[in-house]
Amino acid sequence: MARTESAGAHSSDTRNLLQSVGLRPTRQRVALASMLFGEHDQHIAAEDLHRQALDAGIPVSLATVYNTLHQFTDAGLLRILAVEGQRTYFDTNTSDHHHFFIEESNVVMDVPEGTVTVGDLPTPPEGMEIANVDVVIRLRPTRKAR
Repeated sequence: MARTESAGAHSSDTRNLLQSVGLRPTRQRVALASMLFGEHDQHIAAEDLHRQALDAGIPVSLATVYNTLHQFTDAGLLRILAVEGQRTYFDTNTSDHHHFFIEESNVVMDVPEGTVTVGDLPTPPEGMEIANVDVVIRLRPTRKAR
């Protein structure tokens, strides 16, 4: 019984979050938001979230997942991170921070805060401002000496 009450409270929190950013808390938005905004930050591709939703018994199309992720991004709940040509990741941590990308496994991880300094940025064109700077450090296993 406590588990049901906890799930209900979490659903209520998720609904409040969506309403606070001007999004109507539809059943699918609430379900996807509950999967995204859990206990820890994550970097997730739309295809992976779609697969997780289907595995959890949430009937949702890939197009709906993409649309919802972009709505969450426009509302400031997610940050888009394009690290690999065809694959876009959505980051639940919207603060300014940088990333490691492990090429072999397509895993994205946060770089520890304060370890990367970006300086000497160009002046943006008139009427524009810098929204953020993304540093992606690509990693691969160390090659053995021949």
